[in-house]
Amino acid sequence: MSQLHLHLFMTAGMSLQAWEDGGMLAREVALYLRLQARGVRVSIVTYGGRGELRFAEALPDIGIVCNRWGWPDGLYRAWLNRMYRGRGNWIAKSNQTPGADTALRAARRGGGRFVARCGYLFSEFNERAHGLDSTQARQARALEEQVFTAADRVVITTDAIKTEVLRRYPLLPTRIRVIPNYVDTAAFSPLSAPARNRRVCFIGRLEAQKNPLALVEACAGLDVDLLMVGEGSLRGEIERLAAQLGVRVSLPGNHPNPELPGLLQGSAVFVLPSQYEGHPKTLIEAMACGMPVIGTDVPGIRELIRHGENGWLCPAEPESIRAGLKSLLDDVALRSRLGQAARAYAMQHFSLDRVMEMELELIRELAAGPN
Repeated sequence: MSQLHLHLFMTAGMSLQAWEDGGMLAREVALYLRLQARGVRVSIVTYGGRGELRFAEALPDIGIVCNRWGWPDGLYRAWLNRMYRGRGNWIAKSNQTPGADTALRAARRGGGRFVARCGYLFSEFNERAHGLDSTQARQARALEEQVFTAADRVVITTDAIKTEVLRRYPLLPTRIRVIPNYVDTAAFSPLSAPARNRRVCFIGRLEAQKNPLALVEACAGLDVDLLMVGEGSLRGEIERLAAQLGVRVSLPGNHPNPELPGLLQGSAVFVLPSQYEGHPKTLIEAMACGMPVIGTDVPGIRELIRHGENGWLCPAEPESIRAGLKSLLDDVALRSRLGQAARAYAMQHFSLDRVMEMELELIRELAAGPN
């Protein structure tokens, strides 16, 4: 086990600096710090420049492979393929589908095993955003078929995504592992006394997929303070709509992941009003904080929330979201019951320790040899 070296290939174009700027760095590296503590050597392959090396202090003993020469993207990827030639017992793992072909080529030319991970189905997201027959959707399907069918293992986050992958591509079910997203349930935990205010919290990208304008409209006429954490192209439109409807909204931008528990714990309700999702980390983190959560009845959310048991499901229209907010904000007992059940569900299924053991089992399986 001590000889095994796991190389995490970041999403194409992504960098540790971008993770930090988006507030995601601590969350994204937590698993790999845990794996390293269990005897797995870890390196992260990033598309950032020499400045990425400054993260070495925050990532003790994790190797950082970066484009320190500032080469064009194609030249850097070609260098990665040459660098890994003849490496021996190692695993290349993609973080998401975009860029997974680079990890695949490095593994095949370097004698390593290849794990294709996807937290969401890249082709499905492109189909929804651009159309079923769009160039983007066709290219996404071609990339998925290439990397999924060549992978030693395909890691996905939900059973629903597994079903769809098997429907789309000629894969053996034994090659697929369902390993969910994780949450640090020690950091994301409930306060002893829940918030008694009427603050509604949303955390996510301010983009059409997340449906933030519907949430603003849902808050119209309610005595609530809306906190929307994140950045995106709809920020200006959110501000204009909130002013028009008289909604009190705060838009503080991105926050580092370690600051999110405090923002969640200081709110009465968390809402994720998305049009579709993969396996939303912010929803899982809110549930781990013991938050009463409202989510839209769409793929990726309906697999997490059981309506009336550990959260509240509703259609993605403003009127339905508003009705859910009224039901929860006006019923303290209901909020408490849903929040407790949400915490228990997150602890049972998504704790960092549980997911780390699942990853470790997969690594040991691959280290044992071809199968």
